[in-house]
Amino acid sequence: MKTRKIAYLGLLTALAFVFSYIEFLIPVNIGVPGAKLGLANLVIIVALYTLGERDAFLLSVIRIVLVGFTFANLAMMIYSLAGGCLSYVAMAIAKKTNRLSITGVSVLGGVFHNIGQILVAMVVLETESLIYYLPVLLIAGIASGVAIGVLGAMVTKRLGRISQ
Repeated sequence: MKTRKIAYLGLLTALAFVFSYIEFLIPVNIGVPGAKLGLANLVIIVALYTLGERDAFLLSVIRIVLVGFTFANLAMMIYSLAGGCLSYVAMAIAKKTNRLSITGVSVLGGVFHNIGQILVAMVVLETESLIYYLPVLLIAGIASGVAIGVLGAMVTKRLGRISQ
C-alpha cells in the first residue's frame, strides 16, 4: 500500500504542476488583477481529503516551489508560498473541525490565500494601502473557492481515502 500512496502522490504532484502550467498559459482575465481560478488548488483539496494533512502540505509546498522555479520568479514564489501556507493552515483547521463541507473548506482556502498574499505585499512594498484591494480579492477567492470545492467534492467522493 505504501507504493500505491507514493505513486498517487507523484500523480497528484504532476497534475498540480500541469494545472499550474495551464493557468500560466491561459490567464483568466476576470477584471481583477492577480486573481486566478486556482486549478492546482483542486489537487491540494483532493489530497487533503484523500491522503491527509501532512501529505497535502508537502504536495502544496512542492508544487509552489516547482512552479516558482519553472514559470515564475523568486518574488512570485514568495507570494505564492505565503498564500499557500496560510491557505493550507486554514483548510487543515477547518477540516479537523468537521463543521464545513469540502466546498466550505475550499472557500476558506481561497480567502486565506489572498489574505496571505496581500499581507506579504504590504510588507514587501511597505504600504498599508494595499488592504483596500483585499475585498476585491476576497470576492474572487470566494468564487474560485466555491468552484474548486464543488469539483473537489466530486473527485474526492469518487476516489475515497487512500490508506496511510
